Amino acid sequence: MTGFRLGLLQEDGFRKIKPGKVICLAQNYPAHAREMKSTPPALPYFFLKPDTALIHSGEDIILPELSDEVHHEIELAVIIGKKGRHIPEDKAMSHVLGYAVFLDLTARDIQREGKKTSRPFGVAKSFDTFAPISDVMPAEKVGDPMSLTLHLEVNGEVRQHGSTSSMLFGVGYLISFLSRIMPLNRGDIIATGTPHGVSEIREGDSIYAEIDGVGALRHHVVHE
Repeated sequence: MTGFRLGLLQEDGFRKIKPGKVICLAQNYPAHAREMKSTPPALPYFFLKPDTALIHSGEDIILPELSDEVHHEIELAVIIGKKGRHIPEDKAMSHVLGYAVFLDLTARDIQREGKKTSRPFGVAKSFDTFAPISDVMPAEKVGDPMSLTLHLEVNGEVRQHGSTSSMLFGVGYLISFLSRIMPLNRGDIIATGTPHGVSEIREGDSIYAEIDGVGALRHHVVHE
């Protein structure tokens, strides 16, 4: 199976698709919420990443000088193909163009300090290269997004392995919920949260992240 790359004209007939908003769900896997010493949320909550943080597979992940502790988080990304507002849950999947592998990289020390002082921690999520994304696999080639296996290795060691079936809030519900807050436009990216096992990455590390039937990411970690 072959996918297509956001922002590029493809040979398979897809028009040029410019990445839009990058909406990231927080603690959408109960086991991850618990490893972060939190209670799983009663309703979805999210943060935004700038599109400048997006990189493609093969590009270097850059550890910023402002942080001493950056963590990996593998996620299933949903790419919106049809604009919508107040989308009913039973119509939500018709708005999906495709899916991709996504890494939500987090400056955990900055995030931790923000939480302690009750300040926003958007900076912890927004550095350059903090949103690696794979080529997009068309939705019709993926099938059920709620039965996919996520797998991440650092230097050949398994760090994260889980299933989208463990999500607290499923893809259709998330699309419907988010569309009640903001319009969802073609090219928007919804990162649906990470399973447990997040951990630190360091300069020189090699990262491999895969979602069966969707795609894979390979990155080398360098320091700014």
